[in-house]
Amino acid sequence: MQPTFIFRPALLVLALTIAGCSLAPNYQRPEAPVAVSWKTPDAAADSVAAEVLDWQTFIVDADLRRAVDTALSNNRSLRQALLDIEAARAQYRIQRADRLPAINASASGVRQRVPGDLPQTFQSEVTSSYQVGLGLAEYEVDLFGRVRNLSEAALETYLATEEATRTTKISLIAEVIQAYLTRDGALRRLALIDQTLDSRLASLDLVSKRWQAGTATALDYQEAVGLAEQAKAERESSERQLRQADNALVLLLGTPDVEQLLPSRPRDSLLVLQDIAPGTASTLIERRPDILASEHRLKARNADIGAARATFFPRISLTGSVGSSSAELSGLFNGGSRAWSFAPTLSLPIFAGGRNRANLDLAEVRQDAAVASYEGTIQTAFREVADALAATDTLRREEAARQALAGSSEAAMALAKARYEGGVDDFLRYLDAQRSTFSNQTTLIQISTERQIALVDLFRSLGGGWGQTEPMAGIGAE
Repeated sequence: MQPTFIFRPALLVLALTIAGCSLAPNYQRPEAPVAVSWKTPDAAADSVAAEVLDWQTFIVDADLRRAVDTALSNNRSLRQALLDIEAARAQYRIQRADRLPAINASASGVRQRVPGDLPQTFQSEVTSSYQVGLGLAEYEVDLFGRVRNLSEAALETYLATEEATRTTKISLIAEVIQAYLTRDGALRRLALIDQTLDSRLASLDLVSKRWQAGTATALDYQEAVGLAEQAKAERESSERQLRQADNALVLLLGTPDVEQLLPSRPRDSLLVLQDIAPGTASTLIERRPDILASEHRLKARNADIGAARATFFPRISLTGSVGSSSAELSGLFNGGSRAWSFAPTLSLPIFAGGRNRANLDLAEVRQDAAVASYEGTIQTAFREVADALAATDTLRREEAARQALAGSSEAAMALAKARYEGGVDDFLRYLDAQRSTFSNQTTLIQISTERQIALVDLFRSLGGGWGQTEPMAGIGAE
């Protein structure tokens, strides 16, 4: 008695049950080649922990928040990164589909004439054949995990792409904030220069009148002219920086209509938080997207080794079909027209010219390279955090010293002006006081802007505050 097709699905279920043994190495995260903490003073008591900080909290200015929102909606580089995620996700779904059998419905009909001079029949005849049914395409029983590891590698590549997009988002946010701060610094310098220029033009007018009256020298007049022209040149330099900052924001925000989002005057209040607690190196590794992306790529290379090892073992493929077959279309569904086929195939590699060995060597080398890349990413991240912490710490103290210096210079200039107008000192003493005051005030604005930018660098190097992972739509649901 011939076995019927009803037992074949049971064999298929059994094959699926025993399939999936993985030959990939057990993954272990490499030890981080960095210290456990940074050499910086303890964070302030009211500082915000980086792991709970998001960019909406980091930015305290409402207009700057709106500018970042606009960039996240319109920036072309970010849009391309998001499309890269969709491409990687589709590639993973394609690879994952190989782990399941593909079943197709088919219907076919053939009508042909056989000539009579053929040795089979020695007479001409017309034959017909009609078939309909379900077919199992060639399906590999994944006994040694080759298909599974390829699917795992595609998944880890997708996850790495997603983390890379988070890195792009963080970089975009930081670049918008930094361009905004640079623009605010240019506005502050312009306000200072306009005030200084008015004062120097007034001094020039006074010196000119005294020179005409014979109470001032030609040297005093030329020095006053030089100070006025210097202020005009400084104004053009700051105007150039302002326009370039505007152009940078137009590119980052992805829209030419940015004037409504940009203030025309410098802010009197702070734009970002002033104190961030960095945490430890271990929290940085768990949170920073580029480190996570590098680890996902390492896991993908680990899975590639399993797929390469599986090529040394036998491969079993299943092909089958079930349906009805008849020589007449009208008898296609009559009793006795049932037809089925089942064709397992076993292939064992014997000689491939060293291809399989070379593929395994290549997978192992790529894994070693991924380990080196992962460790290098951690070291780079650690240095970026350490540099940002050093910058914020030293710039904070430098800004305080520059603030005191600028106040002292301004008081000295007021005294020098009073002494000059009272005839106690000559004009050169007053000129020196003006130069010193302007230089110290300009440096104070520059250092203040640099300190704010250093805070943004710290925010970015700590992972940008993306403590909560965004859900991956579609993974495991299809």
